[in-house]
Amino acid sequence: MTGLTHLDQSGAARMVDVGGKPETSREAVATGRITMSPEALALVQDASTRKGDVLAAARIAGIMAAKRTADLIPLCHPLPLTRVGIDLFADDTGITVTATCATTARTGVEMEALTAATVALLTLYDMVKAVDKTMTIDGVRVIAKLGGKSGDWTDSASHWHTAQS
Repeated sequence: MTGLTHLDQSGAARMVDVGGKPETSREAVATGRITMSPEALALVQDASTRKGDVLAAARIAGIMAAKRTADLIPLCHPLPLTRVGIDLFADDTGITVTATCATTARTGVEMEALTAATVALLTLYDMVKAVDKTMTIDGVRVIAKLGGKSGDWTDSASHWHTAQS
């Protein structure tokens, strides 16, 4: 099987050997969105749900999730994260989560960024589900990767690169 690094020659799952790679600075940015009713959004923005400050809880959950990624994704290497940031942007119909993870290591942090964004979104859902059962989570994806052997990459459809300039 060519191209899939987590499969050996016979197709069996394996953890990629990164031992021979140099440690380099790496960063990944992932995003996702939760859409919710205006009533639910107002409660979140006012921090007036019975569960307290929903945005703070989602931010902490995302950070904690990034740190536990190797425990959740079977073939993922544990990484010494140097930074995890969770940004939450509300608009008229929901909240966009952007997770940024950084490390100096032999492999990238895309999985940590994806995990952080997803768990932050799931936390928002969990904390608001009593008010809005029709919420949807979508668009979870990596929008930028910096460093490593394959170099920098930015999703040309995202606005991350212009926002970060």
